[in-house]
Amino acid sequence: MATDQAGTAAYRVVVVSADDSLADAAVGSLPVYTPATAEAFATYGVLDDGAVAQPLLTPDGVIPQYGGLEITTSSTSLQALTDAVLYITRYRYDSSDAMASRIMSIAALREVLDAFDAEGLPSAAAMDEAVTLDIEELVGLQQWDGGWAWWGRNLPSQPYQTVQVTHALLLARENGYRVPQATLDMALQYLADIRSHIPAEYGEDERTAIRAYALWVLALADMRDFGAAEALFAERGDDMQADALAWIWGSVNAPDVRMQIRRALLNRVVETAGTANVRTSYSDGAYLILHSDRRTDGIVLQALIDEDPQSDLIPKMVAGLLAHRVQGKWDDIQENSFILLALHRYFEAFEAQTPDFVARVWLGNQFAGSHSFEGRDTDRVTFAVPMPDLIAAGDTNLVLANDGTGRLYYRIGLRYAPDDLTLDPLDRGFEVTRTYEAVDDPDDVWRDADGTWHVRAGARVRVTVQMVAESQRTHVALIDPLPAGFEAVNPALAVSATSPSDNGEGDGGVVPLPADSSWWWWGTWWEHQQLRDDRAEAFTTFLPAGVYEYTYVARATTPGTFIVPPARAEEMYAPETFGRAASDRVVVEP
Repeated sequence: MATDQAGTAAYRVVVVSADDSLADAAVGSLPVYTPATAEAFATYGVLDDGAVAQPLLTPDGVIPQYGGLEITTSSTSLQALTDAVLYITRYRYDSSDAMASRIMSIAALREVLDAFDAEGLPSAAAMDEAVTLDIEELVGLQQWDGGWAWWGRNLPSQPYQTVQVTHALLLARENGYRVPQATLDMALQYLADIRSHIPAEYGEDERTAIRAYALWVLALADMRDFGAAEALFAERGDDMQADALAWIWGSVNAPDVRMQIRRALLNRVVETAGTANVRTSYSDGAYLILHSDRRTDGIVLQALIDEDPQSDLIPKMVAGLLAHRVQGKWDDIQENSFILLALHRYFEAFEAQTPDFVARVWLGNQFAGSHSFEGRDTDRVTFAVPMPDLIAAGDTNLVLANDGTGRLYYRIGLRYAPDDLTLDPLDRGFEVTRTYEAVDDPDDVWRDADGTWHVRAGARVRVTVQMVAESQRTHVALIDPLPAGFEAVNPALAVSATSPSDNGEGDGGVVPLPADSSWWWWGTWWEHQQLRDDRAEAFTTFLPAGVYEYTYVARATTPGTFIVPPARAEEMYAPETFGRAASDRVVVEP
C-alpha cells in the first residue's frame, strides 16, 4: 500500500472462512511520517516608532501542512538580570578583582533593577552597605605604589587587578559612594605609568590589553590621553585583540584611526540572524588578565554603544550575551560584572523611556493581532500565521507598527519543511555529515557509487554524525533520524550487547575536538541524549567552536528500501541557525 500524506493511517483486517460460516475483523492504526526535514529562517529588528514593512514571498516547494510564520514581540532586551546580580552579591571569594566586580555591578545596576522591580534581590540598603564595605576593604589593601595585589598587602601589585579596582572606585564615586581622593590619586598615577608596572614575562597581547584598559580608565577620570592611545594602535594595529581595540576606541581622536579601529573590530564579529559575538585568540597568558570571550563581548558591546550607537550589531550582541547565560548568569565574576556594566549602558542609551505602546501586526491587508506593552516587564508575545494562510496570502508585506513610547523588539521567523525528499547538505551555522559502518563484520555495510547504503538484515551498524560549529553556539540540538528499517541499540539496557568503540567509552561516547583549543579532554560534548524509536538526539547548553562527533549503534531489523532524512543541528531557541547533512537512501538486504 501507499499513502498520499503524513498522519495516521487506519486499517481493518477481515478474515472470512471459505464457506462464509466464520468471520472476524480487527482494526488498528499506524503513524505515517514523511521523510522531510524541518528548517527555519528568521530576521530580527527594533522599532522605536512608526511602522516597518517586511516583504514576503509566497513559500514555494514546502509541505503545506507544516510550519508557518511566527512574529515575536517584546519591549526589552534585558530579560531577568536578577540571577547574575545575585551571583555577584553571593560570591564568596574576596580577592581584589571580586570586590571590584561587585562594586562595578551593584553601583551601576541599581536603577535598572529598580526599574524592573526584580524579585529575590537584597534590599537597596543591603547592597549599598556591601558596596561601602568593599570600598573600605580595597582602600585598606592599597599598596605603597598605588596598586593592588590579588589578596592582601605587602604582596606584589598586579597590573590588571589595579586597573580594574581603579575602574570600580571611579564608578562608585560617580554613583554617589564616598571614595578617598588620595586613594584615587595614587591609583591613577599607577595607571599613568602602567608600562613600568607590567612584568617583562607578560606576553605581548596581555601587555597591550592592560595598557588599553588603563587608557580607558584614565579617560573615565577625565585624563584621556589621545596621543598614547593612537601610539598604541600604531604600535600593534590589527594585531590587537578585540577587547584592547574596544578600550582605546574612545581615546582616539584621529578620524582615520577611529575608522581603522572600527573596521578591525567588525572583522572579529561572527553573526547569525539574531545574535553576534566576537572572536579572540589569546594564548596561555590569558589568565593574567582574567580573559574570557564572553567578557570581551561585553566590552565590545559597551564600546559600540558609546562610539557607534547606530550599529545594527548592538541588539544582536545583547541577544547573544543573554543567550549565553546558564541558570540566569554567566560563567564567572569577571564575565558577570563586565556584561552587566555593558547592559546597563544599553539600558541608559536605548531603554531609558518606560514602555507604553501598542504593537500591531498585519499580513498584507489582514490584521494579525496586537498587544499593549505598559511599564517594565520581560514578557514576549507571539503572533502565529499558519502555512496555509501564508501561502494563500501570496506575495505581500508583513507590517509591524509601534504606536506609543518605547522600543519594540521583534523577530520574524519562518518554519517550513521542503517537499523535496532528496536534499543536499546545507550550512547555515553548522556543517553536518553522517556515515554508517559495520560493527561486527565489515561486509555487513557497503555503499554504491551513487551513494546508496546497503546493510544486511540483522547487522549492527555504527552511526557517526560529525558536526562543525564555526563559532560558539548555545542550546544546541543534534538530531539524527533513523531509517525506518533500523532500531537504535540502547547501551543503558542490560540486554544490549556491547561493541568496540573507537574512543573506549562505549557506544554513544564522544570525544570533542575543539578547533581552537590546544588541550584535550575525554568525555562527551553533549549533556543529555535520547535514543527514540525513530531518531537519536543529543543536546548541550553551550558549544564552543570546533569539530564534534556523536556515535551510536543501531540494528537493521526490517528489509526494504528507505529514504533517510538528513541529520541536522540547530540552536533550539534560534532554529534559523542550523545545518543539515544530505538525505540518504538505505537498503536493508534480506
